[in-house]
Amino acid sequence: MDIHELRKHAEALRFTPQEPVRWLAPKELMRTAVKVGLAAVFADYSDKREIQGALEAGLLRAPLADPLAQEIWIDFVADLGDGFEATASVASALATDRLSVAGPAPLPRGSLLVLGGDQVYPVASTTAYEDRMKGPYRAALPSAPDQPLMVALPGNHDWYDGLTAFLRMFAQESPIGGWQTRQTRSYFAVELPQRWWLVGLDSQLGSYVDNPQRRYFETHLSPRLLPGDSVIVCSAAPTWVESDEEADAFNSLHWFDRTIVRTRFDRATRKREETGASIRLWLTGDRHHYARYAERLADDGPGADDDALPPDPRRRQMVTCGLGGAYLAATHRLPKALPLPPVASRIRQKDDPPPVFSLAPHTYPEATESRSLARAIAKPWSRHWLPRRNPGFAVLAGVVQMVLALLMNGAFALAEGRHNPVGALRAADGDDLLGLLCASAGFFVLPFVIGWWTGLLRERRPRAPSGPVVAVLFQLAVTAAALTATVAIAQLVPSSWNGLIHLAILLVVAAVVGASLGSQLFALWVLWTNRGLVAEWQMSGQSIDDHKGFVRMHIGPDGALTLYPLALDGTCRDWRLDEAADTLAPWTRPVPATPPTVRLIEEPVVIARHDPGQPPPAQPEDPV
Repeated sequence: MDIHELRKHAEALRFTPQEPVRWLAPKELMRTAVKVGLAAVFADYSDKREIQGALEAGLLRAPLADPLAQEIWIDFVADLGDGFEATASVASALATDRLSVAGPAPLPRGSLLVLGGDQVYPVASTTAYEDRMKGPYRAALPSAPDQPLMVALPGNHDWYDGLTAFLRMFAQESPIGGWQTRQTRSYFAVELPQRWWLVGLDSQLGSYVDNPQRRYFETHLSPRLLPGDSVIVCSAAPTWVESDEEADAFNSLHWFDRTIVRTRFDRATRKREETGASIRLWLTGDRHHYARYAERLADDGPGADDDALPPDPRRRQMVTCGLGGAYLAATHRLPKALPLPPVASRIRQKDDPPPVFSLAPHTYPEATESRSLARAIAKPWSRHWLPRRNPGFAVLAGVVQMVLALLMNGAFALAEGRHNPVGALRAADGDDLLGLLCASAGFFVLPFVIGWWTGLLRERRPRAPSGPVVAVLFQLAVTAAALTATVAIAQLVPSSWNGLIHLAILLVVAAVVGASLGSQLFALWVLWTNRGLVAEWQMSGQSIDDHKGFVRMHIGPDGALTLYPLALDGTCRDWRLDEAADTLAPWTRPVPATPPTVRLIEEPVVIARHDPGQPPPAQPEDPV
C-alpha cells in the first residue's frame, strides 16, 4: 500500500504518515518565514542553552550494552524528519541487523545512532516530531536487545520553537523504539572505544558556543583527553563550506578545536597546556547531499591535483551527509579547496598557515547529475516542474498576475488618455497591440542586457540574470503578455457586449498566463541564480524524495576509524502492515514490502587514530 492508504491506519500506527514538505507552497513560505522571525527573537532574547546550564549533565559512554568493548559501529544520519517514505526508508536501513552492501562484508547496525540536526520539518512541534520522526523510527526498530544509544543535535528547524519540543523528545531519557536516549541537554560528549570521543555541538542558528556549553566540555571532555586521543566533532551545519563565502563562518569550530580539544586550561599553573589530542573527523548535515573534504598533506606538494588526492589514513576529513529524508540538494557549486580558517577571518588566534581541505571526487549526487537534476525545476515535462510540484505556487502566481494586470491596464488607460480602464481595452487597436507586445519583450530582454553589461564591466564575461529586480521584470513581462492577449481577444468580441466581459477576460487570461508562464519565468530566474537562498530553491522547490543515505562508521580494535558512506538511490513506496510486540499492547507498524537497495557512495575511507609522536604535518607553501 502507498502512503495515502497508510494514512487511513493512523490510529493503529500511532502516528500519521506525512507527505514531503512543499517548500515553495505559499502556506509553507509564510509559516516558515514567521517561525524564522520568532526563532531570531529567541536567539537574541531567550537562549535555551543558557537555561540548560541548570540541568544535570555528564559524560556518555557507548556502546551501552558493553562499555568495555574494544570496537564499535556508529551510524550518522541528518535532516531526516520530512516525508514518510524517505524518512522511513532510511530508518529501515539503519535498523537492519546486518546491512548487505556490494564490496565489504555485511555491516552491523550501529550501537550508537547520531542524529545530526533537523529531525523535523518544516518547524518543530510535538506533533511534528511524532509524525515525521519518532513514528517512522519506532516502527523501524520497535525493540533491540543491545540497547543502541541515540544522541541528537538540534538544527535550525529544531530551533524554530526555541528548542522546546526537541528537549522533550531527546533530553528526557525516553526510548524511541529500540533506541535509547541518555542526553539531558542539546549537546553531548560520548566516550568511545580505543580512545575515541564523539562530540555534539549546539551552534544555535549559527551563534557562538554559550558559557554553560563551554563549561560542560571544559569539565567533561578536556580534562580526560590524553596524548593520542582522537575526536569526532558533529555540528549542525557545514561551516567549513560556508567559510568560502563568509570568512568568519568556521570561527566557532576552530575556537573549539584550539581551546577545548588541542589545549586546556591548567588551574594549577593558570596557563594553557597541550592535550596531545586531535579532531580527526568533522561530521554534519544541513545540506542535503554527501560531500567529503580531505586534508592536504605536505607530501602532496603544492601542485597536487585536488581531484586525485591519494587515500591516506593520516588525512583529517570533513564530511557533510544530510540525506536522512529531506529534499535532495545540489553539489555542483561546492568549492574545490578550503583553507580553514580563511585568511580573511577575524578570529584572533588561528593556524598559520591554515590547513587546506580539498573536495573529494565522489559526491552524492555527482556534480553532473546535480546539474541535470537542478534543471528539472524549469522543465514543464518533468514531474518536478515548479508549479507541478508546488500547485499552491501556481495559484499564487496567477493571483499576483491578476493584480498586476489590473494595475498595468490602469496605467495603459491613462497613457491612452482614458479614465475608464474597460473602455481602453475595448478601444485598443493594432498599434496598441504592437506596443504591448514590445513592452513584454522589453521587460524580458532587459535583464539579459543588464547581466551582459554588468559582466562586461566587472568580469569581462556575461552574467546570468539574477537578483530581485530581475524577478520583478520577468513578472512584468508576463503581465504585459497577458494584457496583449486580452487586447487581441477584445478585437474579436462584439462591441455591443458589456465592458465587464473584457475585464473578466483580462482576469482569466492573467490567471492562466501567470500560473503557467509566470511560474516558468520564476523557475528560470531561480535556475539562473548562482548562490544564496534563491539558488537553494532550485532543489528545495522540487522536493526530490529519492537519493537518500547515511554514514556508517566502525572503530576497530586497531584504533582506526572507517567510514562507509551509504546511498539509497530510491525510496520505498510500497508498504505492508506488520504487528509489533509492545510491553503494554500490540500495535501495527509499516514495513517496506521490498527493502530499499543500499550501496556505497565511494570506497570506504580510513582515518588513523592520532599519533602524538608525530607533529602535525606541515602545510605546503602554496596549498591553494
